[in-house]
Amino acid sequence: MKSKKAEGPRLRLSMEEVDMIRELRAGQIDNINDNSALSTHLDERGIDQDDVISVKHWQSASGDYRFSIVTKENLELKEKDIFDKVNQFLSQHAPAYRKIPRSNKKSPHLLVINPADIHIGKYAHETETGEEYNTSIAIKRVIEGIHGLIDKSKGFEIERVLFCIGNDVLHIDNVYGTTTKGTPQDTDGKWWEHYELALALYVECIETLRLIAPVDVVHSMSNHDYQSGFHLAHTLQAWFRKADDITFDVSVAHRKYYQYGKSLIGLEHGDGAKMENLPLLMAQEKPHMWADTTTRYWYLHHIHHKVKHKWRDAKDFIGVTVEYMRSPSSADSWHARKGFTGAPKACEGFIHHKDLGQVARLTHYF
Repeated sequence: MKSKKAEGPRLRLSMEEVDMIRELRAGQIDNINDNSALSTHLDERGIDQDDVISVKHWQSASGDYRFSIVTKENLELKEKDIFDKVNQFLSQHAPAYRKIPRSNKKSPHLLVINPADIHIGKYAHETETGEEYNTSIAIKRVIEGIHGLIDKSKGFEIERVLFCIGNDVLHIDNVYGTTTKGTPQDTDGKWWEHYELALALYVECIETLRLIAPVDVVHSMSNHDYQSGFHLAHTLQAWFRKADDITFDVSVAHRKYYQYGKSLIGLEHGDGAKMENLPLLMAQEKPHMWADTTTRYWYLHHIHHKVKHKWRDAKDFIGVTVEYMRSPSSADSWHARKGFTGAPKACEGFIHHKDLGQVARLTHYF
């Protein structure tokens, strides 16, 4: 006896419905290729249609069309060309910094400056996301934030500065206007403009921090600009190659470690190892630093808002604090559509005592 198949509603389209969908899709494609949306986008940016090699398009939450455009100029300006240009610029302008007299500190402290997830090149329009964000706003906020954190640290004697860089400082990673993985982004300006502006911003920040104390710069690899952020960090190191009071850790390692007195600080973008695994990873990867310290911290990034957890051993005397940093960056179209909005925008910093660990938290809100 043949078994009967379970019967249910047949979720099929009629031929008339299929033809209707095809016509609608054809109309949408013609609309994109032939008239206002793409033409307006090109005209606003001064791009000649004859120079366009390829176009990717998608719709925002509000229904507006977004475009990722590759032009002849994009293809002609290869990665090697931009780095040759930067190296030439560095050879002409890398300054010989004068030595700054330093006095011994009676009560020395470390100042941690951590402007996380700046996203230079991100574009957000107030109509769609609730507030504006672009390259100019990003740079203005970071400079304001650095000076704000310095002002808040003036009650402490600063012996060294730990300056954390990377962590999606750039919004895109290539000429196609996408992240390293290939996700299209809404951008403000050209990719090479973002790179040059980020370099100038970091130079200004380090020159400002150097006036306070010697600076240790640590770069964290990140998901939006995995390659270009790495190159930016090495360019920055070359810029300050004549400054003997500035050190750099710009290796490709995803997790970085920094020791100050009895404090061990781990730095990671926040998109790698699971948060609950980080304490044991710290102990395994840096056993000598672990043995030499009594207070330990992970400073993470990536999610743009505050999350804090503590792991304590059974005796509650050796702690590892894992903490995410706030970001000065506003939400873009995708985050607004998903409801990832409302997090306070800020630059954060910390004060570490040589024996007591983190003794103060510094936050500059925007």
